[in-house]
Amino acid sequence: MSSTSSQQSGKEGPTTNRNDQDVSRVHVHGQGGEFVTINGQKFYRHELMSAFGGTLNPGLSPYPQSKINSAPVGLSGFALTTFILSLCNARAMGITIPNIVVSLACMYGGTVQFLAGLLEFVAGNTFGFTALTSYGAFWISYAAIFIEAFGISEAYKEDEASMENAIGFFLIGWAIFTFILVLNTLKSTLAFFSLFFFLLLTFLLLAGGAFTGRVGATRAGGVFGVITAIIAWYNAFAGTATRANSYIIAHPVQLPVYKRD
Repeated sequence: MSSTSSQQSGKEGPTTNRNDQDVSRVHVHGQGGEFVTINGQKFYRHELMSAFGGTLNPGLSPYPQSKINSAPVGLSGFALTTFILSLCNARAMGITIPNIVVSLACMYGGTVQFLAGLLEFVAGNTFGFTALTSYGAFWISYAAIFIEAFGISEAYKEDEASMENAIGFFLIGWAIFTFILVLNTLKSTLAFFSLFFFLLLTFLLLAGGAFTGRVGATRAGGVFGVITAIIAWYNAFAGTATRANSYIIAHPVQLPVYKRD
């Protein structure tokens, strides 16, 4: 069913009950909770999309106007770039220099993920737009640290301690942003929530390693980063695998939703 038809059939005219709008932007009502009012528009619950990591949809929402699901390519760009950097942070195979990730951070994790976020904007997915464009910008800004033309490393050449502390500030800022996204996925699926939760732990551990200089913290951040990448790939798979193209499809595990008085 298209977005237009679902809205026409689910909407029962303008919402006149002010309580539907005053309680929150999303309000479930009806004798059996069969109606959902979103931003003043009334829908039948069965005509709304449920939370699903494969579409970066954190909760009940109308079906998008666009039929293109850009979330999987954005998740894939994030996953691969995170995977490579995290292996370097974990010092796998004795590798300690992370510069190999610059190419991925500029192109795949950066540019492609950012463009995927813009397509989420076209589809009307606020969460997907916010997450993908932000993390796409994260990877581009991270790559800039290693590119001489930006002069970032050169500015701290005579004070390496300040450089590490500045990187710690950089990572803490992204940890705060990620924590906000974690709060936005508390009512979604297990895989969707786990993605941002493990990413939050990764940022915190890497920031701790930068501030303290403890290699163990950075290596632990690398391990959690690898786990984060695998979860991101799983969500990307969930958004692309269907019964028409795969014998294996994802079965989302919904997190419990507790009603508040």
